[in-house]
Formats: sequence, C-alpha cells, structure tokens
Amino acid sequence: MKISQSPQWLAANLDHVKILDASWYLPSDQRDCRAEFHAQHIPNAQFFDIDAIADHDSDLPHMLPTSDAFATAVGAMGISNTDTVIVYDTAGLFSAARVWWMFRAMGHEQVYVLEGGMPQWLAQGHPIATTPSTPTPAKYHATLNPNRVVNAQQVLTTKTQIADARPNARFLGQAPEPRPNTRSGHIPNSKNLFFKLLLDAQGRLLPEAELRKQFQNADLDPEQPIITSCGSGVTAAILAMALARLGNTETSLYDGSWSEWGARDDLPIATD
Repeated sequence: MKISQSPQWLAANLDHVKILDASWYLPSDQRDCRAEFHAQHIPNAQFFDIDAIADHDSDLPHMLPTSDAFATAVGAMGISNTDTVIVYDTAGLFSAARVWWMFRAMGHEQVYVLEGGMPQWLAQGHPIATTPSTPTPAKYHATLNPNRVVNAQQVLTTKTQIADARPNARFLGQAPEPRPNTRSGHIPNSKNLFFKLLLDAQGRLLPEAELRKQFQNADLDPEQPIITSCGSGVTAAILAMALARLGNTETSLYDGSWSEWGARDDLPIATD
C-alpha cells in the first residue's frame, strides 16, 4: 500500500494537492510548532494542530475528535473529500503519522506522508514560504471507521497482538514517563517495537523487507491484526503506517495509549 510521496513528487505537484504541516513535540521539548511554521513552511501548507483538532471533552492529550469536528476543521483548511493530502513534520517522521492516521480513520484514502519530512525537503533545496496562505473553505464529510481505533476496555479484553512504540526503557518501567502521575511499565502481553527502529537516518520508513524483520524481531506477526500503542497515540501511528506499507490494514490504534493506561490504577501493568 502506498503511504508516502517523495519531496521531488511534491515539488512537481505543489499546486495540485493540499499540504499540512503536522509538527508536534512533547511539552518538555519547549518547541512552538506554530511559530516555527510561520517562520518557514512548504509553500501552500496549512498548519494542522493535533492538540486543537481533538476531543476537548477528554482529559487525555489530542484524542481523536468527533467526525463532525474533524470535518469542520479540515473543511476550514480548504480540503475536500476528493483532495490528495500530503502531511509532513519538522522531525522527518513523527507527528505527521498521527495526522495520516486521523485522515485514514475518517475515511480519507488519498492521504500520504512526505518522505523525510521538512528535513529532506530542505536538504534537497526545494522552496519554502514564510507567509501562510489563506484557504478557501470547502465542504468536507467525515465518517469514522470504528475498526481503526480502540479504547482501554477493548485493549483489556483483546486477544489481538499489541505493539508498543515507546523506547524499551519506558516499556520495561526502567525509565520515568514524561507525563506526571503516570505509572511505569506496559500493557500485559504487549510487545515492544520502538518506532525509531522502523526509520532510516533520513527519517523515512525502512524498505519493506527490513520493516517486516523488525516486527518479527519484536515477536509480532505483521500479517495478523495488531493494536498499536505508545505514549499518547502519536508514534503508534508510525507502526500503523509501517504495517500499511506491508499491506496490513487490519490495525487499530489505542488512542488513550500509555497516557490513559499508566494513569489508571484499575488497569494492570507489567514490567517484564
């Protein structure tokens, strides 16, 4: 399954696609992604704020919004259901995967991540803009596919494989969580596959054979259904992207991820 487009392809199609800067970092990184977007971005891009386009009735970070809320936000960016959407971030491949997954979960199939993100765009000498464009609002209809997202109760009772994209030390409870009042450890029976193991030095997904090997090394069968999880539902989407590239679309993302599981004393944890 094709899930990405190259910087060269985007440079040749700038005026024929909708482009979203989905950059996001942990609060501890003290980065202002919106300010960085205004300083420089790919021409014609809009800024997609995963904390703003989210379920604000939830105490958890950037949870998936309702279909109507997503449609309203995306339509305001001038995106219609027939548009091809290209998503990138300033890390290479990080939060762009989350927005790719959001569009896919809402039924939008023509969405791709920019290979290598902004770093590769700049490295190849493509143009940048410093003045945001003003989109013409469009009508957008979103329909959530309930099979693409799961909650804590579903994870608790599932027989499906669970893949955790966090660093191994956090998975094993040997390193503290970045969010306060969060226990350390992992969901029982889950397997650890740190998302960076799926990326090359340029922030692009590895070739298919290498991706498959990484899943197998983590004791995960990439041919079977998998629930992906992480700290707050961001890097779990990188695992979902990698599985999609391997042709596995039978994946669900645990949206609450460790932000929810680690904060709830009623849910079991493991450290081995």
